[in-house]
Amino acid sequence: MAFPYLCPSCGANRSRFNLIEQVVQPVKKDPTTGEIVEHVDPSDPLQYPYRGDKYRVQCGVCGIIESEQIFIRNAERQTHL
Repeated sequence: MAFPYLCPSCGANRSRFNLIEQVVQPVKKDPTTGEIVEHVDPSDPLQYPYRGDKYRVQCGVCGIIESEQIFIRNAERQTHL
C-alpha cells in the first residue's frame, strides 16, 4: 500500500480512497435452507483456496471499486507520460 494511486475512472483523484479488506470465510451451507452449517478449515482438501485480491480500492471521489493493481498501474502510466 505504499504505492501512489490514480483513479482509472475519474482520472483526477490521487488522494482520497477507501481500502476494502476482503476477509475470506470458508463455509459449508445446507443446500435446501441456505443456512451455514459449518465453518470449514481452509486446509480442507475439498475446499478450493481463495486466490482473489487481498484488498479492493474504492475511489473516494467517483465511487468506482477496482483491484488495487489497477489504481497503481494507472498512476504509473500517468507518471511516464
